[in-house]
Amino acid sequence: MGEEAGGALTAKEAKPIEKTAAAVRYKELCIALLRTGLVGYGGGPATIPLIRHEAVTRFKWMDDDEFGEVLAIANTLPGPIATKLAAYLGYRLCGWPGGAVGVAAHIVPTGAAMIGLYAFMAFFQSSPIIQGMIAGVVPVVAVMLGVMAYEFGEKAVKGLGLWLGVGLFAGAFALLQLAGLHPAIVIFAYLVYGAFHHRVKARWKARPRRPDREGGLPWNG
Repeated sequence: MGEEAGGALTAKEAKPIEKTAAAVRYKELCIALLRTGLVGYGGGPATIPLIRHEAVTRFKWMDDDEFGEVLAIANTLPGPIATKLAAYLGYRLCGWPGGAVGVAAHIVPTGAAMIGLYAFMAFFQSSPIIQGMIAGVVPVVAVMLGVMAYEFGEKAVKGLGLWLGVGLFAGAFALLQLAGLHPAIVIFAYLVYGAFHHRVKARWKARPRRPDREGGLPWNG
């Protein structure tokens, strides 16, 4: 009784607080993914910056590094990228039920709208007004993707170093655009390298060096 009087909560008292916190998480999850689902014009790639804004900037569920890791792993799996991110965010916040709620909040409103507007699709596809709206939003989507790519690239260069970062960027471009490899293969290869990056870097720094003209370190070769 003394400990309870001193401020420690009993299990009975803690339950309402836990329920309230869970309700807040579900509410935030639904608001965030409902918003990204409704305004994510252009498909999955256009939705990624919106989901990142909700998860990292607005609600601060994770930082940029974790979001980048989740995005890389999600790209190696089949299925729409936005749905996978919604499922992960829901699971991270509220477990398996949260994963189901996150996916539903993201896809159900737009799915219902699609079904409801199916009868008018022929009109929308040929309407110059709708075509102009889609064309007008494309630059905004391009800027959002560009800003996100720049921020990820900046962090990669800071973590890997300028020359290695540029080299890996060039390698990824060559493999994806010139060789035509599937993104999942390239991402998996880079994940494997990343797992050994620090070990390779340490060995490179510890390699024997030739003496300089001033008579520096002895050559151990």
